[in-house]
Amino acid sequence: MVIMSARVSKRKVLTGLIVAVGVVLLLVFLLGKAGETPAAAATEPSATAEIDAGTNDGRIAFLQSFGWEVSETPTETQEVKIPQEFNNVFTRYNQLQQSQNYDLAPYAGKTVKRYVYAVTNYPDGAQDWYATVLVHNGEVIGGDVSSTRQGGKMHGFAMPEGT
Repeated sequence: MVIMSARVSKRKVLTGLIVAVGVVLLLVFLLGKAGETPAAAATEPSATAEIDAGTNDGRIAFLQSFGWEVSETPTETQEVKIPQEFNNVFTRYNQLQQSQNYDLAPYAGKTVKRYVYAVTNYPDGAQDWYATVLVHNGEVIGGDVSSTRQGGKMHGFAMPEGT
């Protein structure tokens, strides 16, 4: 029978335990992040993330989250196909989408639903403003608020200040 003994200081044991706990905590953190989608990991959760844009009430709630009051039913509903290749106009429109943390590029060539609502509380008091919401599989993928008057303007969902 062979008996071996070793001397290990309390300091070395304590250091080893601290390192082991640190490694376990790091693994738990990294494995928790691996289960998230890239969009969820990159941005803070928002109230709009839980809205079901597949329903009329969900789309209205989405627009209301930006301060918009809109008609109860869409003035226009249609299926639209996102172009496979973006021309200059669509590239500029997608830049607007990207400025509000959306991107239509992943939907190139796909058919999405387009819902248009009359805006009833635009800051300038005009009644020719409309909110467009683009939806794919119950999720908002983009949209805008625009005026139909000649020389009208278009901007993202955020309520303009000082208009």
